[in-house]
Amino acid sequence: MSYAIFKTGGKQYRVSQGDLIEVDKLDHEEGAQAVFSEVLMVSDGGAVKVGSEVSNASVEAKVVAQFKGDKLFAYQYRRRKGYHRTVGHRSRLTRLQITAIKS
Repeated sequence: MSYAIFKTGGKQYRVSQGDLIEVDKLDHEEGAQAVFSEVLMVSDGGAVKVGSEVSNASVEAKVVAQFKGDKLFAYQYRRRKGYHRTVGHRSRLTRLQITAIKS
């Protein structure tokens, strides 16, 4: 089973070919091809490549959807002061389908 670890949006993702993942919003249209060149590790069965061995590796993905995630709530309060505040937000996300891992 081959897989790769790549970095986008300040986060790292472990993916195999055919996986569906959700990452922070990318500036691509639906159906477009996205290429990630910041690959940290590639594993082809038993062989693991890291560092300078993966300097020209890339992960290719197809943009499936642009959407907003579930609403998240953050609650703040100060004890004994009568202060409380609730704020929420919905992150903008991109759903990707991994099409190829090139090493």
